[in-house]
Amino acid sequence: MPHVLSTTDPDFERRFAQLLTMKREDSPDVDEAVAAIIADVRARGDAAVLELTEKFDRLALTPEGLRFSGEEVDALCAQVSAEEREALELAAQRIRAYHVRQMPEDALWTDPDGATLGWRWTPVSAAGLYVPGGLASYPSSVLMNAIPAKVAGVPRLAITVPTPDGVANPLVLMAARIAGVDEIYRIGGAQAIAALAYGTETVAPVDKITGPGNAFVAAAKRRVFGKVGIDMIAGPSEILVIADRHNDPDWIAVDLMSQAEHDESAQAILITDDAAFGEAVARAVETRLETLERRAIAKRSWEAFGVILTVRDLHEAATLSDRFAPEHLELCVEAPEALSAKITHAGAIFLGNWTPEAIGDYVGGPNHVLPTARSARFSSGLSVLDFLKRTTLAKMSPAALAAIGPAAERLARSESLEAHGLSVRARLDRLNAR
Repeated sequence: MPHVLSTTDPDFERRFAQLLTMKREDSPDVDEAVAAIIADVRARGDAAVLELTEKFDRLALTPEGLRFSGEEVDALCAQVSAEEREALELAAQRIRAYHVRQMPEDALWTDPDGATLGWRWTPVSAAGLYVPGGLASYPSSVLMNAIPAKVAGVPRLAITVPTPDGVANPLVLMAARIAGVDEIYRIGGAQAIAALAYGTETVAPVDKITGPGNAFVAAAKRRVFGKVGIDMIAGPSEILVIADRHNDPDWIAVDLMSQAEHDESAQAILITDDAAFGEAVARAVETRLETLERRAIAKRSWEAFGVILTVRDLHEAATLSDRFAPEHLELCVEAPEALSAKITHAGAIFLGNWTPEAIGDYVGGPNHVLPTARSARFSSGLSVLDFLKRTTLAKMSPAALAAIGPAAERLARSESLEAHGLSVRARLDRLNAR
């Protein structure tokens, strides 16, 4: 049974606080092992990557075999059915169209003192995308990571995708081709992150690394941050559905299971203002769990971390949702736009009962790489901005320096930074000597 509670329960606040602090990630302490892997790759380059790939992926490679050749990509893409290719192309088209609208504009203006000020946006020179392999091969993640990078104008885009036992997912390669990926390497784990961050004889280093992965990948991204940029440290997936009684309980049940089936640490939450409807959804979940292909995973997720929460009204639902700050938020209510206006913290919001979260995973357009574990309180999902840098611009005319320079000199002296002040004073003296 999931956690069932109501805001009218006398111990509600205590139990709700426990839900917010519940630890869902069940991963061993891998930081020490990851540190050793990164150090090894930095020291020995390709040799370390090859040894670790053989050890963890049971795949013996040469340096020349680390990267997929064009012929290999062609052969794998040929295995993709026409229907699957069309679906990927539709998704890519919609994702690209959405992210093009995110591109910011450069700006330049002259202020009243005569100073010319502004900013410009430029892409990182190279980005590396980590793509999970094996059982968790998601071509949709390739599109969601690669397309914003290409829209931003990143000239070099490399992906790493582990191929355990040498088995590659043709859909992942097809997605990479559609998205315009430049280089594809058949490596994974912490060693792939280290190779992207520090470079090897075969893999040139990048400036930013994005993409999901297991505990080893997450720990490696933490360790290389600062040497390169990263998108985020992703945790287990989560969905929160706010639903009133004007819904089909089975629809809500499968929406909840769409995240529960990801992994045993995923979380599915229902908030409703109708206790009877919540009970109906719980029954519908049990029925679905009898037939889902991934029912064992979904069942463990639902029983350990699932929540059915009954509230007095939808205003209270919005308040509690903000405290969860969910990765995915569905608003299956009669006026979803009005309720959305009351919510501040969510990675992505899906409005109305005809908008299942799964649409956002594939073809909606907005990015599906989203903040988890309540980090939507302070961060956003992946976007074009993750692959851009803003550089500020400033130009002083003689008149502008005469107007504002004395204040800069004064502040420099107050901070006991003499040369700072002198660099301004030297120019002011030249102006005064004219």
